[in-house]
Amino acid sequence: MNNFDFRHTLQHGIAIPAHPLALTTRRKLDERRQRALARYYIAAGVGGLAVGVHTTQFAIRDPKFGLFKPVLELAKEEMDRAPGPLVRIGGICGATPQAVAEAELLRGLGYHAGLLSLGALRTATEDEMIAHCRAVAQVLPVVGFYLQPSVGGRVLPYSFWRRFAEIENIVAIKMAPFNRYQTLDVVRAVIESGRDDIALYTGNDDNIVADFLTPYRVGSKERRIVGGLLGHWSVWTHRAVQLLEQCRNAEATSALLRLGIEVTDSNAAFFDSANAFHGCIAGLHEVLRRQGLLEGLWCLDEHESLSPGQMEEIDRVYAAYPHLNDDAFVAEHRDEWLR
Repeated sequence: MNNFDFRHTLQHGIAIPAHPLALTTRRKLDERRQRALARYYIAAGVGGLAVGVHTTQFAIRDPKFGLFKPVLELAKEEMDRAPGPLVRIGGICGATPQAVAEAELLRGLGYHAGLLSLGALRTATEDEMIAHCRAVAQVLPVVGFYLQPSVGGRVLPYSFWRRFAEIENIVAIKMAPFNRYQTLDVVRAVIESGRDDIALYTGNDDNIVADFLTPYRVGSKERRIVGGLLGHWSVWTHRAVQLLEQCRNAEATSALLRLGIEVTDSNAAFFDSANAFHGCIAGLHEVLRRQGLLEGLWCLDEHESLSPGQMEEIDRVYAAYPHLNDDAFVAEHRDEWLR
């Protein structure tokens, strides 16, 4: 691991699933299944894991649960056992003192970078947000995070991203505003900054394939989104790894564009877009439950569950797009992962 150039790997482009949280019926950490999830992703061929992020549930930081460090440690142990090096990304949240402390914890556990959420800085000025990002980047390399407002993010203008790209220890940006205009703001800011070493990653679970197929040209410079750090990729992950390779530097064909719509339709069911994403985490849990990797859909917030009609939508996309699931792969290896 000491010789692993994680920056080069990020710039090449990899599949990074956002790691969910496995709970028991009593809403306690299910260590066995938490490890099984990490083993599944590693066996599926991912290039890294993102742990302690939105899909892991931000509430793991609540002292009454106290799960942030234990979940990071379990993932670290499984990544230590992986046959090859993985990019290790941990979520970072909160106001500056909390964010810096979380960055220090991640550094101590051997994580390479922190995915920095600005959701706690809803009323901060642009200057305050940049100062916050600089403080975290002094501790640990940072992956920027444009989180859509409907699930806790805020609108971040071009001017913010242009200044953000000037912070030396930024290694990548995950663009997840679910908005083409705002995604373009980030890409243009990075291109115009001249920073070729900041890797562009899609977090737009509603537009995965099209993001990979689109060349972004600003003036004489062109960049592409090279990888994905996605909640959607916490399920059907073996197929997701294949999808990234299929789309890498590819031209947009009608077949690939059609595939992109199929992936987006599946995401609509998993993420519960019809109900403002209320069931987005529970929907992913349901897919993993069907595959036998999770025991149930439980979230730390007992009010967080599937929306009315969401189960039927998941049934529908399962039937419509059987080529997108990796149920056979999971069934073949599940008992080994759950040992």
